[in-house]
Amino acid sequence: MMQSSELWRPSAERMAAARLSAFMAEVNRRWQAACDDYASLWRWSVAQPEAFWTTVWDHCGMLGERGQIALEDGERMPGARWFPQATVNYAENLLRQRDDRDALVFWGEDKVKRRLSRRQLYGEVARCAQALRAAGVGQGDRVAGFLPNMPEAVIAMLASAALGAIWSSASPDFGVQGVLDRFGQIEPKVLFCVDGYWYNGKAIDCREKNAKIVERLPSLARSVVVGYLDEADEAGAAAGNQQRWTDFLAPFAGDELDCQPLPFAHPLFIMFSSGTTGVPKCIVHGHGGALLQHLKEHQLHGDVVPGDRLFYFTTCGWMMWNWLVSGLASQATLLLYDGSPFIAGASGRAGTILFDYADSEGMTHFGTSAKFIDALAKSGLQPRRTHRLEALRTIFSTGSPLAPEGFDYVYREIKADLQLASISGGTDILSCFALGSPLLPVNRGELQCRGLGMAVAVFDDEGQPIAAGRGERGELVCTRPFPAMPIGFWNDPDGAKYHAAYFARFPGVWCHGDFVELTASEGMIIYGRSDAVLNPGGVRIGTAEIYRQVEQLPEVVESLVIGQDWQNDVRVVLFVKLREGVTLDDALRERIRQQIRDNTTPRHVPARILQVLDIPRTKSGKIVELAVRNVVHGRPVKNVEALANPEALEGYRARPELQN
Repeated sequence: MMQSSELWRPSAERMAAARLSAFMAEVNRRWQAACDDYASLWRWSVAQPEAFWTTVWDHCGMLGERGQIALEDGERMPGARWFPQATVNYAENLLRQRDDRDALVFWGEDKVKRRLSRRQLYGEVARCAQALRAAGVGQGDRVAGFLPNMPEAVIAMLASAALGAIWSSASPDFGVQGVLDRFGQIEPKVLFCVDGYWYNGKAIDCREKNAKIVERLPSLARSVVVGYLDEADEAGAAAGNQQRWTDFLAPFAGDELDCQPLPFAHPLFIMFSSGTTGVPKCIVHGHGGALLQHLKEHQLHGDVVPGDRLFYFTTCGWMMWNWLVSGLASQATLLLYDGSPFIAGASGRAGTILFDYADSEGMTHFGTSAKFIDALAKSGLQPRRTHRLEALRTIFSTGSPLAPEGFDYVYREIKADLQLASISGGTDILSCFALGSPLLPVNRGELQCRGLGMAVAVFDDEGQPIAAGRGERGELVCTRPFPAMPIGFWNDPDGAKYHAAYFARFPGVWCHGDFVELTASEGMIIYGRSDAVLNPGGVRIGTAEIYRQVEQLPEVVESLVIGQDWQNDVRVVLFVKLREGVTLDDALRERIRQQIRDNTTPRHVPARILQVLDIPRTKSGKIVELAVRNVVHGRPVKNVEALANPEALEGYRARPELQN
């Protein structure tokens, strides 16, 4: 029987067939546990981390030598060591099959369509690994990708991983300084870049930008240019240490790939924080931890089975790309897309191309952002009426909190019978703290559960846990180590930066920086980043609470809210981007205030409401409240290169409306 907040409940047949059910049965059999539902399994996984992660390794089919010890120094955080005797290689796990089934399908908007079989992917990775080795790349060297989400990015990453080199990537829409702020810190030996890319139907040429970057990266022994806009020419004759992709691979045969056995904690990826408070932090993740966590999340939480068609709308500059690519280890086909998600599909209606993709390729898992779902809802699209979506079982949403109305839209206008998994974690852990479960109902506005093996709790300001169902909000924390914790930060030999980022507030406890609530069903509601929490009159208010209300109004495209220091207190200031042709007048201001007052509390009502032309956001699409707050207070924004649209900040500077 559904409760009023339930929007979907898995059928008995679906639960019985879920990979998580088979996993629970194995846990009970192997460890004499008595888990009979998700909640009891989660509690066991947190209480018995060694048994849990050992079972994940075995059950999810991780290739490598596991060793006898699962965890050393498990009471230390940071400092715990997972599988210290193990050897593993990420690439070997993703390339375990060589047959004619699709490994990668690629759509570059409506301009380019390609596919590679598992056999072809293996061969291309083998050739690329040989080419990298010939260029002098070995264990511990860095290889960088300045590439779109296309097959060559996957190939180059896997080739690097096979050799034990460390991969890092950024999207080609980054500016020169933004790339140098990232790759300049890690000194790559080889850079892969692209002649250009398609966005919203337009060809964007990257060659001039590439040349400037190569010139200012003295560590490079080689740069390799992939032809995307012009495959035949591949960016013309390359000069100096530059080489075309086809020429780089040409001398080598795609025969056997030598995947180096590596320690569990051997560096695999360097990821970059997207904040605007300084030069991005370089976060290092290891082969074993990233792979083990992704196997768990794909198979147990996402119910990915061999042959599934896995899609996530992402660029190579966002952690969801790394998460997506790991789906190969669970024998899924990856559906890659590059370009704007809002271009018209076959119907001629803007925003339909991804649903065309879903139908064309039998997409089973559709990953996107909360902002994309919100944009679809505002545009009035009804994919259930225009597309079949027969194979679609799961939608993932992340990047920002998905409002309850977004849940309603998915079930009303996309598909009624699917699992909507709102998921949340971060680049910091390359994975999730809270996400979905195929055994649980979907409640409106809630993330379904805390991740298995993740000792996630909510702390108050004094560091005391807040019990589920009390309706109180606090900091999302993790109280025990987990394998996907970063190895550390690059160029942080004593670990001081790493410790300051996560462990300074509550010693020995990971503090993630999200302002959240555990519900009575042990789901989670996220109210925004805790460093962006508003504090008028000493009452903490999550920004998502205001966004949810404001963005229901049809005139409002998007909004951003900050706390402005004012008269020894904080006042709430709301900025709104309105539909074309709409102007903010007193009547609309009052409607906004009334909407917020009626559905939250009087404290949530903004003291000032201002119209802006654009909302500044990071390259991964996250709005930047802190950057706007700094601008409003006349403080510098240290890393504007992290922004996709830094010019938008000017609309917030020295606003006379905020001087009184």
